[in-house]
Amino acid sequence: MGDASRNDRDERGQAVFAGVRARLAADRADTLARAAALSQDFDGIVAANALVAVDDEHDPEGASTAFERAHVAALMAQAREHLQELDRALERLERGEYGQCEACGRTIPPERLEIRPAATTCVRCAGPGPRRPPRPG
Repeated sequence: MGDASRNDRDERGQAVFAGVRARLAADRADTLARAAALSQDFDGIVAANALVAVDDEHDPEGASTAFERAHVAALMAQAREHLQELDRALERLERGEYGQCEACGRTIPPERLEIRPAATTCVRCAGPGPRRPPRPG
């Protein structure tokens, strides 16, 4: 019975691992698609502004196009940062450290990981208050 029980746990563990990997990969693919769309939007804004002699001081649209360009650039930066977070989560998964709080070492609740698959801290450590330094690796 011991071997059968161990096999069941190994199979469940592999299924969980595969599910987490698939969820991270899907999030990564969505983020790459969003980044590509934002890049096209940014290029469109720049191209549209190149066709018009823009004098931000006197053009009533000057400020809004500058804001729009800055807004899309900020969204692109967020997408790049999220991709990096997802890549680090995949690395933690491969090392067997995924789902473990980097601050206190406790298990990150599955509900938190479902909502934020790249989370590195448990709810308690992510909450307001003084930040704890990461545990020594």
